[in-house]
Amino acid sequence: MEWMNLGETAALLGVHPSTVRNWADQGKLPVHRTPGGHRRFRRDEIEFWMQANQATSVDESELVIRTALKQTRFRIGEGQLEQESWYQKLDENARYQYRLSGRSLLQSLRAYLSSDDGASGQAEARSLGYEYAVRAHRANLNIIEATQAFLFFRNNLLEAMYEVYEAAAVHSPSVWSDMFRRITDFMDGVMLALLEIHTAFQNQSNR
Repeated sequence: MEWMNLGETAALLGVHPSTVRNWADQGKLPVHRTPGGHRRFRRDEIEFWMQANQATSVDESELVIRTALKQTRFRIGEGQLEQESWYQKLDENARYQYRLSGRSLLQSLRAYLSSDDGASGQAEARSLGYEYAVRAHRANLNIIEATQAFLFFRNNLLEAMYEVYEAAAVHSPSVWSDMFRRITDFMDGVMLALLEIHTAFQNQSNR
């Protein structure tokens, strides 16, 4: 039987020691106390917990994504787009193209969260940034309006994710922290590519 302290357990789980402490105190992680009150963890119990947690994570994350996507589509379908100043500048074809980009964003994010290929995800994020920049350029949106267009879809998705998080009985805290971290990385990649490429378009136009 191998015993581990807080730091060793955190290293095994790949999280901060304070996270292990919180999980143990909340009863989410198997823990034992020494006569002096120190937390100790059995390696076999932690490894079993990791296996069970990973199996739960897959189902839970997929459920969260599907629920959030449904809520996002509902929000967009409720007429919020028509209230956006940048959207009011678009003709019918441009509006249709932006709605397509919104769906592409959701579908790509879902694929990224379901994959372990970070390089592929960042390439997809850059591709989406290019797509948003092209849409904005063709619609004569300036860089602020182009950013607002992207933020509309991004923020609706994030709000839906937060609502799912608040309503859910969280079984795997690490799933949530990892999911939101990956969402942020993906969305940041899209926005940076959008800003870079839109700026390049502007510079070409000003020559």
